[in-house]
Amino acid sequence: MTATPGEQNGGNQTDEALLRVSGLAYDYAGVSAVSNCSLELRRGKIAALIGGNGAGKSTSVKMIAGALRSRSGSIMLDGRDIGGLPAHKVVELGVALVPEGRLVFQHLTVRENLILSGHVRRAREKCSQSLERVFELFPRLKERQTQFAGSLSGGEQQMLAIGRGLMTMPRLLILDEPSLGLSPILVGQIFELVRKLNAEGISVLLVEQNVHHTLAIADYAYVLEKGRVVQEGEGRRLLNDPKVKEAYLGLV
Repeated sequence: MTATPGEQNGGNQTDEALLRVSGLAYDYAGVSAVSNCSLELRRGKIAALIGGNGAGKSTSVKMIAGALRSRSGSIMLDGRDIGGLPAHKVVELGVALVPEGRLVFQHLTVRENLILSGHVRRAREKCSQSLERVFELFPRLKERQTQFAGSLSGGEQQMLAIGRGLMTMPRLLILDEPSLGLSPILVGQIFELVRKLNAEGISVLLVEQNVHHTLAIADYAYVLEKGRVVQEGEGRRLLNDPKVKEAYLGLV
């Protein structure tokens, strides 16, 4: 799912777009967190949403996934307006959010966490196959399938969180800070996994503060500041953009 040029080119739209988001806004206790988030994502591509702490990245993807309701704007999935649908309805349409902080069920086993996620209606019939696929992607989870999720390391819990998302058989996988708090080796493995899942046909919307790794794999990216998109372009082009280098890569 790649994003295509949005506001910079006048909002051109293509038939390849899986997701079109326009003018999302959200307030926390009367304070604006997102004021104008607009982006477009094509099928089978990787799009990225980058920005500093407090830029509104997590709030934006929570609105897309139905966990929060935007006070304005629209969210179109395959031409259908999904804005205002509750999260469980959005999941049934093939959108899975792996939230920041993992949020696995600590007192359930690894296997129970995965099977619970695989019981959504769209994925129920293939739950067993999906479970084997997750264990194939994450052998460590297979080894620890009878352990309580709360006993796993941070990296293992992140694997479990992604595995739970995959159990819903998503066509759009939203990953919110998947590398947060992980060792450099695990960070590399997470980004390689994103590449692999995308190569298998899953569209990916990636929210990350690890800007270098993110822009290196993103087909298209959006820069969010103070709740609005201020810059966008192909991932590798933004990676070499002087403003992006200075603001997010520590380079001039």
